[in-house]
Amino acid sequence: MATRRKKRISEFESPYTVANAFKNGNFFTRLGMVLMGSGNFAGKQIVKGFLFLAIEVSYLMFMINSGFDHLYHLVLLGGNEQQEIWNEAKGVYEYTAGDNSLLFLLYGVTTIFITIGFICFWRTAVKSGYKAQCLKKQGKHVNSFVDDLRSLRDGNLHNALLSLPVMGIVCFTILPLIFMICMAFTDYSKQGDHLVLFHWVGFKNFAKVLDMGGSIGQTFGSVLVWTIVWAILATFLNYILGMILAIVINRKTTRIKGFWRFCFILSAAIPQFVSLLLMRTLLQPNGLINALLQNAEIITGPLPFLSSATWARIVVVVVNLWIGIPFTMMQVTGILQNIPGELYEAAKMDGAGPVVTFFKITLPYMLFVTTPYLITTFTGNINNFNVIYLLTGGAPTPVGSTAGKTDLLVTWLYKLTIDEQYYNLGAVIGIMTFIVLAIVSLITYRNSGSYKNEEGFQ
Repeated sequence: MATRRKKRISEFESPYTVANAFKNGNFFTRLGMVLMGSGNFAGKQIVKGFLFLAIEVSYLMFMINSGFDHLYHLVLLGGNEQQEIWNEAKGVYEYTAGDNSLLFLLYGVTTIFITIGFICFWRTAVKSGYKAQCLKKQGKHVNSFVDDLRSLRDGNLHNALLSLPVMGIVCFTILPLIFMICMAFTDYSKQGDHLVLFHWVGFKNFAKVLDMGGSIGQTFGSVLVWTIVWAILATFLNYILGMILAIVINRKTTRIKGFWRFCFILSAAIPQFVSLLLMRTLLQPNGLINALLQNAEIITGPLPFLSSATWARIVVVVVNLWIGIPFTMMQVTGILQNIPGELYEAAKMDGAGPVVTFFKITLPYMLFVTTPYLITTFTGNINNFNVIYLLTGGAPTPVGSTAGKTDLLVTWLYKLTIDEQYYNLGAVIGIMTFIVLAIVSLITYRNSGSYKNEEGFQ
């Protein structure tokens, strides 16, 4: 079986590889490893050969003019500060431009990406030259440049459609991501006046964050625990309560179902930031809720909805339920209607009540179908910036000097970078958040029925 599988895979492998070009290529194909396009020139693909040669020349000119300088500064990140020099002729002080480590880092990372792109073009050029050699030797047709352009509308349509999106992802997602990750290994922060000139410090920032004996480490531990507790409560309470609400509305005995769905969907249609700012106003010590409770003589003084750590944590969970339950209800309504009715009839005949039916039929079926949705929701709640920042701002009771009792990792990261200008520590927190999300998501998904049994629910 394994031998047959290897044979089947090998039948689809392209023989036009760099390794084969090096072993079996002629002089011009091997020359193409140094002078790009030589193999294409030999195969009479003149336009393609000139394009590959132009790419190589452009890359070499870029590296000679500035590329090597960018890589050199990437290693050192500069060291010349701005200097104040007295100009006797003008009678004023003049300032010489110093090094900017942020630009050195950006240009250096960009140069690395350009080099990786050039290597990809180099591999394509070598394989293209070797393919032209093989086709010519076999007496087959060698595509001209016009033939290659025409193939972009048919056999190579995927290359034409994916080129721009891939370039966009590389330029606007991967490149900034790598740039920000690099900051985690520097001392780029206001501490020590390293906002203009900073240097590589290795894993010192990671050690500082993970050191539970230090201020930052203790803050990280406290915020991480609350982030996980918040994500679990926000995800599963929304899920269970939204499912129960959908079940109640979907019951045969429930009348005017469309009206009830409209009522809950209406709350979901209101922009989230409007709802959160409104709730923040209502929950103030002199807000409407406290005023009504005091006028009704239910309480004698204002409740500390946002000023007490325990109250504030309960408030953000409850308000998130009010916002999130309608979305869950809409997600699961269609799935509930697709559960086979025979299962419920058989359970009813066996004497199972509503609770047993829910835990034995409804919940397992829903978990089987919606596990990917749950993972996505859990990830979104860990990064739920709006609910925390707009409702409590991370307050109350500071944890350390940079975070509050309701701060999540994402809001703490925002404060570290925007408010405190600890860009290096913010980058570390971003990496740690990604690690937590990746581990939880992968372990949960791989142990779910959606992954283990893709054939169907039983």
